[in-house]
Amino acid sequence: MSILPQVIFAIVFFIGIGYFANSVRKIARNIKLGQDVDTSDNKPQRWKNMARIALGQSKMVTRPIAGFLHIIVYVGFVVINIEVLEIIIDGFTGQHRIFSPAGDIYNILIGSFELLAFAVLVAVIIFWIRRNVIKLKRFMSSEMKGWPKSDGNIILYFEVVLMCLFLTMNGTDLQLQLNGAEGYHTAGSFPISQWLLPLFDGLSNATLIIIERTAWWLHIIGILVFLNYLYFSKHLHILLAFPNTFYGNLKPKGQFDNLEAVTNEVKMMMDPDADPFAAAPEGEEDAVPAKFGASDVQDLSWVNLLNAYTCTECGRCTDECPANQTGKKLSPRKIMMDTRDRLVEVGKNIDANKGEFVDDGKQLLGDYITNEELWACTSCNACVEACPVSIDPLNIIMQMRQYLVMEQSAAPMELNNMMTNIENNGAPWPYNQMDRLNWKDE
Repeated sequence: MSILPQVIFAIVFFIGIGYFANSVRKIARNIKLGQDVDTSDNKPQRWKNMARIALGQSKMVTRPIAGFLHIIVYVGFVVINIEVLEIIIDGFTGQHRIFSPAGDIYNILIGSFELLAFAVLVAVIIFWIRRNVIKLKRFMSSEMKGWPKSDGNIILYFEVVLMCLFLTMNGTDLQLQLNGAEGYHTAGSFPISQWLLPLFDGLSNATLIIIERTAWWLHIIGILVFLNYLYFSKHLHILLAFPNTFYGNLKPKGQFDNLEAVTNEVKMMMDPDADPFAAAPEGEEDAVPAKFGASDVQDLSWVNLLNAYTCTECGRCTDECPANQTGKKLSPRKIMMDTRDRLVEVGKNIDANKGEFVDDGKQLLGDYITNEELWACTSCNACVEACPVSIDPLNIIMQMRQYLVMEQSAAPMELNNMMTNIENNGAPWPYNQMDRLNWKDE
């Protein structure tokens, strides 16, 4: 018996896995470009969040139709991979349906896979109709033109092709079993692919084997191509949703981070005994950051960058954003997409310059995200609450606002007036401190 098929399979498999591993290395490196942040607190709650949100899909079902369809695709993706495991073992060993000695358990599994494959096909077709026929508003925004739109459709086509290949492989296998073909012993239950048998009626065993083997090879190659396509796609969330929900912000929504350097400065100003010219305590010489806020991806935390890679582009955040609903330019989804695009650009810069970033004269603020977008945000946290995988666009917005105010003094006139009034009058309004309570007499 020739071992050539096993050799070819091993080469194809290890090339696919190797390329994927290299992509994972690049993603990890890019995420580590971000600033360090402590995520060691409350591990039990973090595990609960990952189990409930990523594994349990709890936030997806807040929109029942999309949530239900997504759960079908999600469960199908997870469960059908058990069949992929068998294909991989068969490919290395040259066996056929190596798990079939499990008997009735195997039959139940194969039957379940087929029912799930059919359900995934239906769900994917509905998703395609929602995007391309009904054209739901949240998929028609300006940031969803070009590649993002194509990417959303490509992954749906991938799913359709993979499920059809799976059912074709099983259908021809069943026909060969019924024909008593050598090597195709009775195994499995085929509630869906049995309906394909009329298509194979009258075909010779040789022809059926060619169709079955072709579907088998294309199915596994398609899965490897799909795996490596994730690096270029928003569908990285299939893998990253789990760490992203684990490292999600546990603070109450609305609680913002204070800069330690600024807090210490204020405390010093309020302490009559403090010496402003005293040397910094040992170990705190670098307490003052090199930059206040963030203007580029390297200034953000690594959790922010993980958020950007995890973004599903579902648009729920933008759909819930009150600024966007009133016609403002802000789209929280675009904030995350821009952050990811800039991070990918920085990664390519590093690759092109032998591991070192060379200043390209660009940055996230200005070249990707405008001041107008940032100042349109009401900081209401609606986007954070809406995200099904615990992404926090608001955190990025606030860091970039911080940079505009503290590094560039580029706050809007209204905000500058308010801060001046607070400094001079102790209140946001342009009234003398003696007149602050006049409103109560009106």
